[in-house]
Amino acid sequence: MDRLWAMEVFVRVTECGSFSRAAESLNLANATVTSCVRNLEKHLGVTLLQRNTRHLRLTDAGERFHSRCRVLLEGVHAAEQEAAQAQAEVRGTLNVEAPIAIGHALLLPALPSFLAQYPGLSVNINLTNQPHALIERGLDLAIRMDAVEDSELVARPLYSASYIVCGRADVADAVRERSPADLDPSLCLGLLPEGRPEPQPWLFARDGEETVVSPEGRLSFNSSDALVSAACRGLGLVCVLDIFVRQELADGRLVAAFDAWDHGGRAFHLVSAKASFVSPKLKAFSDFMLEVIGPQSRPDHRERIPVQRGR
Repeated sequence: MDRLWAMEVFVRVTECGSFSRAAESLNLANATVTSCVRNLEKHLGVTLLQRNTRHLRLTDAGERFHSRCRVLLEGVHAAEQEAAQAQAEVRGTLNVEAPIAIGHALLLPALPSFLAQYPGLSVNINLTNQPHALIERGLDLAIRMDAVEDSELVARPLYSASYIVCGRADVADAVRERSPADLDPSLCLGLLPEGRPEPQPWLFARDGEETVVSPEGRLSFNSSDALVSAACRGLGLVCVLDIFVRQELADGRLVAAFDAWDHGGRAFHLVSAKASFVSPKLKAFSDFMLEVIGPQSRPDHRERIPVQRGR
C-alpha cells in the first residue's frame, strides 16, 4: 500500500464529506476510494471514519490522524514546490568542454550576452582538442565535431560547417580564375591534424569532378586561429571551416577564392549525458548556443540550409 497516497485519499474524503465526491474529485472509482480507506484503517488497526448512507464522522483516532496527515501532506507539497522552483531557476556552475578554435571563435563572443541573461550562473570552460569523457570528468556539456557514438550520451546537432578556401584579397584575386588543378600548392598554408605531421589535404568538388590539393606552403599550424591570422597577413591561402572566418569575410579582411567549389565540411554537436530531466542551466546554455550559432548564414552571403535540430 502506498501510505502517502492513502493519506491523501483519506484527507480528501474528510474534506469532501463523502466517498463519492472524493472519488469524483480524484477521478477515481468509488470502490477504489472506499478500498483505499479501508486498507489504511486495516494497516493502522483503528477505525478512522464512522459512516452510514448519509453521513461521515471522524473518530477520535481519525481526528488525530487527520491532523497529522494534513501537516505531513502540506510539507510534501511544499517540498515539491521548492523542487519545481529550483528546477526552473538557471543558477549554479556549468562545466563545458569545447575545441580550442570553437572556444575562441564562438564561445567567447557569445558568453557576455549569456552571462548577462543569467546572473546566477557561472560557466567553467575547458578548451582542448583532445576530448575527455564527460561523465568521468564531471562535464555538463561538450561541443564535439562529427559523429558521437556513445550510448550514454545525447548529441544535439548544432551547426553544419563547410570548409572554405580564402585569403587576403590580393592573394585570393591572383587565383580566382584558375582551376583547382592549376593551384600552386606552395600558396596553401596547411592545417595539421592532431598527432599527424602532414597537413590535411584540400578537396575541390563540383559536378562530379574532384581535385585534391596537398598544401606545401612554408607555414602549417595545428590551429585554425593561427591559419586565419596568417591569411589576414597575406601569407597565403587557407582552407578552414566557414564558422571560423565569419567576421573576416564579412569585413573584407579575407575573400573566398574558390566559392563555386565544394570543399567538404564538419558537423558540430552539443553533447551531454543521458538524463531523465534536463537541468535548467544545461537547457539554457544549449538553447542559447543553438540560437546564436545555428540560424546564421554563411559569411560569404551564399544561402545555406542550417542543420535540423532535435529537441
